[in-house]
Amino acid sequence: MRRWNGWGDDQFHLDLPPQGHQFLSERIGPGQALSDTELATVCERVPASRLADHPLIDTSAETRVRHARGQSLPDWLAVRSGDIGVFPDGVAQPKNSDEVRDLLQYAQRHEITLIPYGGGTSVAGHINPLADTRPVLTVDMGRMNQLMDFDPESQIATFGAGTPGPLVESQLRAKGYTLGHFPQSFELSTLGGWVASRSSGQQSLRYGRIEQLFAGGRIETLQGSLDIPTFPASSAGPDIREMILGSEGRLGILTEVKVRATPLADQESFHVTFFPTWEQARTAARALVQSKVQLSMLRLSNAIETETQLALAGHPHQIRLLEAYLSFRGAGNQKCMMTFGLTGSRQQCTAALREARRICAKQEGVYTGTYLGAKWAEKRFTMPYLREALWQLGYAVDTLETATDWDNVDHLLNRMEGTLRDGLADFGEKVHVFTHLSHFYGQGCSIYTTYVFRNGSSYANTLERWKHLKHETSRVIVENRGTISHQHGVGKDHAPYLPVEKGELGMRAIHALCQSFDPDRLLNPGTLIRDDKA
Repeated sequence: MRRWNGWGDDQFHLDLPPQGHQFLSERIGPGQALSDTELATVCERVPASRLADHPLIDTSAETRVRHARGQSLPDWLAVRSGDIGVFPDGVAQPKNSDEVRDLLQYAQRHEITLIPYGGGTSVAGHINPLADTRPVLTVDMGRMNQLMDFDPESQIATFGAGTPGPLVESQLRAKGYTLGHFPQSFELSTLGGWVASRSSGQQSLRYGRIEQLFAGGRIETLQGSLDIPTFPASSAGPDIREMILGSEGRLGILTEVKVRATPLADQESFHVTFFPTWEQARTAARALVQSKVQLSMLRLSNAIETETQLALAGHPHQIRLLEAYLSFRGAGNQKCMMTFGLTGSRQQCTAALREARRICAKQEGVYTGTYLGAKWAEKRFTMPYLREALWQLGYAVDTLETATDWDNVDHLLNRMEGTLRDGLADFGEKVHVFTHLSHFYGQGCSIYTTYVFRNGSSYANTLERWKHLKHETSRVIVENRGTISHQHGVGKDHAPYLPVEKGELGMRAIHALCQSFDPDRLLNPGTLIRDDKA
C-alpha cells in the first residue's frame, strides 16, 4: 500500500549501508531523529468538509489527508509532524472527460477551487491547497489510466491523463512500443502530470523531453472543451499545445493525452567511465552531446557526488578494489563518474559505444564496462526511498535543479554548491552537497544538486533550516542565468522566482492567459503565478 507520509510502497525499504551512515556522520555529524505522528491522529484533526454531497466526491478524513500534500521536503515535514495545515474539502475521482466537465461546472456554480492531482509526486507545492474562504476540491485523475487508442501507422497513443508511468509502459510494450519517458518519479507520476509540469525523463537524449512526446489531446476548461489535434508540425500561429505544456492546472484539467510512441529497441545497456578531473569529465560530456553521439542518457557526477555514491553503494571490499584500480589508471581522489546509456539496434549501439569511448579516451577516461551501469539502471527508480532511510537516521535531504548554457555551468554550479554548503553556518551546522549534470543539450545542460543536513531539534527548526537553504540558493539560480526549474515545474514554491526569469512583459502575458481561461481563479490558485501579484 502507498505510504501516507512518505514516498512509494510502504512494503519497500531502501537501507543505508553502515559505511554510508558513517560517511555522513563524519561530514556533518550524527543525525537526530524526530518522532512521527500517526495517521489516525492526523485524521482526527481534519475539519468538517464545506462541500455539499456529490456522487463523485469523497469527503472522508483519510482520503483528504492522503491528498493534502505532495513530496517536497516541507510536505514531508508537514505530514511527518502532523501539522499539515490546510486540507482539501473533498476528493473526486472521475472516470472520464464527461465527469471532469461535470466537476468543473459544479465548481463554477458553487465557487469551489479545483486542484488537479496526478500521482501526488510534486516537489514544488503544485497540489497543496491554500487557505481560502472557498471550499477546495482535489480532482484525482487516477481512474483515468487506460490506453484508449493506438495508431501504429502514425505511432500515436492516446491515454487517460491519470495513467502512471508503469502502466504507460506496460500497455505500450504489449504492442511492441515504448514512450521512453522515465523521470525518477516514474513509479507514481502520471502522463498528465508530466505534460502539466514539462517533465524530463532520464533517457531524454533518445526520446526527448515531454514536449517532444506530447502530440495533442483534450483539456476540459471552465470555458469548454479544448481539443488539440496531432499535427506533426504546423506554422499556423502560436502553438496551443505549447500553451498547455507547463500550465500546471491553471488553464484546465487534462483528460486525454496523445503521445508519440517509439518501437522497442533491440538492445539497451548502461556504461560507466571515470575521469581524473571535473574539467576533463565536463569536456568529454559536452563533446559527446555536441558531436551527436547516439546516446540515450548521460549523467555526470562531480567528485563529491562520485565519492558519496561509492560510499553509499555498500560492498566496501569491491569498492576498495575499484578505487585502487582507478587510482592506478590516474583517476584518484578528484575522480568523476560518467554513466551513459545506449539504446537501439545492435549496429547503432556498437557504433555509439566505439565513438563514446574514443571521445572519453581523449580526456583520459577510464572505461569500466557495464556492471556499474547495470546497478544504476536497477536502482534508478528507487532512489526517492533514500529520503526515508536518511530520515530514520536523523537527516533531511532535498534537491535543487536548474539548466544553463555551457559557458555558465561551472560558475552556476559552484555558486549553488557554495551557497548550500555554507548556508547553515549561522545555525552552527554543516551541509553535505553534491551535484550531477544530466539532460544534456548542445548549448548546455541541467544541474541537479542534492543537499543533506541534520534535522533540527524540532520540526519547526528543521523547516526553518530548509527555508533558508531553499530561498538563498533559488535566488542565486535566477540571478546567475539559471532557470528556476528544468524539470520539477514551478508550483507554489518556485512561483516567487518566476518573474526574474520571465520578465514583466512575460508575466503579464502568463497572467492574461490564465485570466482568459479562468477569470474567477478557481483552478489551482497560487500555483505557477502568485495571484496576489496579478
